[in-house]
Amino acid sequence: LGPRFDVVLVDAPCTGTGVWRRRPEAKWRLKEANIAERMAEQAQILDQAAGLVKPGGELIYVTCSLLPEENFDQVAAFTERHGGFAIADWRDVWTERIGTAAPSSAASATQGLLLAPGTHGTDGFFVSVLKKATA
Repeated sequence: LGPRFDVVLVDAPCTGTGVWRRRPEAKWRLKEANIAERMAEQAQILDQAAGLVKPGGELIYVTCSLLPEENFDQVAAFTERHGGFAIADWRDVWTERIGTAAPSSAASATQGLLLAPGTHGTDGFFVSVLKKATA
């Protein structure tokens, strides 16, 4: 298809650590190898999705994981591989698109929004907006 999309959403396969509040037994099934497998899949999908984003467009990366390896670390590794992308401050994106101030209870890192069950009463989610350069 080529780089023609304004926004590409990657709802990445992940370890599912964000749903442990509702499914606590799932944590006993998680193995170190599962994390490595998911991370490899995430990187491959992100790399493929990057080729679909047009200049000035956005790649939105989402997981239901609380693990930094699948979230902040994955986004950092992606931007190292793809110098034409920069991490947008999620708080600015929130304000622009939702029209309200970003929740102060969310993670303070600019790399992405992290919602946690204990803080937000939701499943765990991570969202990062990666902006592609215009030229």
